[in-house]
Amino acid sequence: MKGKHLLAIHDLSAEEIDSILNLADRLKSETKEGKSHEILHGKTLGMIFAKPSTRTRVSFETGMTQLGGHAIYLGMNDLQLGRGETIADTARTLSRYVDAIMARLFKHQDAEELAKHSRVPVINGLTDLHHPCQALADLMTIREKFGKLSGINVAWVGDGNNVCISLMEGCSLVGANFRAACPRGYEPPAEIASWAKNRAAKSGSLVEIETDPEKAVKGADVIYTDVWVSMGQEAEAKTRLEVFKKYQVNEQLVEKASPNVIVMHCLPAHRGQEITDEVIDGPHSAVWDQAENRMHAQKALLVALIKGLP
Repeated sequence: MKGKHLLAIHDLSAEEIDSILNLADRLKSETKEGKSHEILHGKTLGMIFAKPSTRTRVSFETGMTQLGGHAIYLGMNDLQLGRGETIADTARTLSRYVDAIMARLFKHQDAEELAKHSRVPVINGLTDLHHPCQALADLMTIREKFGKLSGINVAWVGDGNNVCISLMEGCSLVGANFRAACPRGYEPPAEIASWAKNRAAKSGSLVEIETDPEKAVKGADVIYTDVWVSMGQEAEAKTRLEVFKKYQVNEQLVEKASPNVIVMHCLPAHRGQEITDEVIDGPHSAVWDQAENRMHAQKALLVALIKGLP
């Protein structure tokens, strides 16, 4: 995987996902035991942020530090992008200085343009269409909780957004069943859903899209939700809050799933909207383990792309 870009989960094979998660598990365990790693000593990660983030910045920056490397935060005011320099020229320049680029951008096309002109690996830290780093952490968390991914029933409740898309792709690759309940008009793009359904058939799993949250969570091992109004959608807030009000993950919905169900949320959460306090702080919540695993999964990804898998 050395030198490879990661713009979407479908850029990875099932075998590559498994290898990344195995390394993430090992790095997490050894870090908690107090072992230090210098795997990326002398390496630098350039981090472009067109959109702010708590978890993405801190997990990547801390992860690089724990691996013996260095991370540079580059907001839009720190780059010439804000003054008209092209994405292509930015990529050409940065890739002469750093060993990898992580970019959190609005448009997925901009991430593709960045990767096209970069000489070093480009990692999508979030775009409007994909969030592969979140999906890796999600798969890591599910595997931690259940000891496997194949055959696990994952239910998504809410907007068919970038997080939903990446999780759906990831589940289809590793053999987990994925069922999304989304309001009409807010489903994942049909072309991507079709790809995931076809890929799931090859791995022996199912991908289904429907509108009823109660049907989606029946027998679910995992219930996953996200905010109803994402960054950049503020103008749609009133409409979205009305459309999604039946899609709240609350105690009544959780009771309809498997008794050992875990509840996940990529954060930040709008408590009282898509999820209640009782659920996110309750016994089924895996949200904080999931947030921690962003760092461990990304550490493994950085090693794989900069140095290669051991």
